[in-house]
Amino acid sequence: MRESTEQWIEELLKIDAGEKMTEKQSKILAAAIEVFSEKGFSASSTSEIAQRAGVAEGTIFRHYKTKKDLLVSIVAPTMAKLMAPFVLRGFNKVLDVEYERYDQFLRAFIENRIEFLNNHRSVLKILVQEIPFHPELREQFFQNIASKVLERLGAIVGKFQAQGNMVELPTLTVLRLTGSALLGYTLSRMFYGEREGADWDDEYEREQTIAFIMRGLGMNG
Repeated sequence: MRESTEQWIEELLKIDAGEKMTEKQSKILAAAIEVFSEKGFSASSTSEIAQRAGVAEGTIFRHYKTKKDLLVSIVAPTMAKLMAPFVLRGFNKVLDVEYERYDQFLRAFIENRIEFLNNHRSVLKILVQEIPFHPELREQFFQNIASKVLERLGAIVGKFQAQGNMVELPTLTVLRLTGSALLGYTLSRMFYGEREGADWDDEYEREQTIAFIMRGLGMNG
């Protein structure tokens, strides 16, 4: 976790020369990312964050009025200035390729996103845990990531539908059904498949997920 956390902190410090953080602020943010990702926002305490950062708890409140401010200071700039470019930069490797079959796209999509997840797990875990409970963070997500990604994915779905190779459903419905299956695979892989001694055949589970999506969309693999 430390290597991934340090990478995010380095990027956050580079976001805007006019918004550079002090050394204490960067230590507080690094500690907050660790604690929030491990315990979730509600179960985290500023005292533990301060202890991990090696600062007095009062120091946190000199920089951030509340624990919520600390959370938003991590997630909001990450969404607006860092995560969206990161997501789209890596995703373009997949989206810019012409695929003959939808299952080819799905395999490339899974491999690309698993790599992204492994590289940025700490902050992504915070986003998954906290976005549903904080409307301002949810709005940041849709504005900076979802709208851009959905547009590109919709074009891929539209191509296969135009070729008559996919069931006629609204594009958003196709993406929702596809995303639900892929999210189920990803979460199962993360929370069960990566456990030591887990009976998990990743290649089998991945291919069965793809086959399930293809059958549901009336396509042959």
